[in-house]
Amino acid sequence: QPQALWLLGCRAHATLRARSMGKAKAGSGRKSRGRSPAAASPAAAARSLRGKESSRVGEKPAAPRERPGEPLLPPPALCLLDLGAQRERWVKFQERQSLTCEEAARLLLDTFEYRGLVKHTGGCHCGAIRFEVWASTDLHVFDCNCSICIKKQNRHFIVPASHFKLLKGADNITTYTFNTHCAQHTFCKTCGVQSFYTPRSNPDGYGIAPHCLDEGTVRSTIMEEINGKEWEKAMKEHKTIRSMSKP
Repeated sequence: QPQALWLLGCRAHATLRARSMGKAKAGSGRKSRGRSPAAASPAAAARSLRGKESSRVGEKPAAPRERPGEPLLPPPALCLLDLGAQRERWVKFQERQSLTCEEAARLLLDTFEYRGLVKHTGGCHCGAIRFEVWASTDLHVFDCNCSICIKKQNRHFIVPASHFKLLKGADNITTYTFNTHCAQHTFCKTCGVQSFYTPRSNPDGYGIAPHCLDEGTVRSTIMEEINGKEWEKAMKEHKTIRSMSKP
């Protein structure tokens, strides 16, 4: 469909250009019949000359206006997508599902990226903050003993940022940071519950509190202790924690 759209756009562009040139010629003919070149004032002639010169020195042409009932021309980049032998299947799939190219591509990418995952939902105690997160039904949970995690009993599993979506409560979140200020300890302004945060170990992802998830989507949990009191050493020795926030 991208190539078909591009070809359609080219044809539409050619049609619009032909119409525009036809109208321009007709208008020029009417003007020449109604007024002779000698009757034009010197000032008007000078303005016309300046306009022609400015257009010759690289002045950008005005963007074509959208006319009622006529779609905007598709960007030429659409034709760069080579679907090969799958072109016909792709076109039929888009038509059947009424999807744009972007929507179809997102669906395809999500299908592979979220393969084997389920959508969990959760939030804080008062309900001001709600989120959804794509993760396994079997959660790998970290139990950290650093100075702040030990006080708030911060147990969490890590997901990529693209797997997390805040549904409501962005204006009801406040953040606490300390030391390196890398970790973003976010919690609800109303009830004080931290249902998710941005861990120092994975600033490109989120740490989700499994006890703040709604019931029914978690099958099991595996708990792993992290020696946060020696954070740098623990992160250097751990084999997989850094990769857990990568899509």
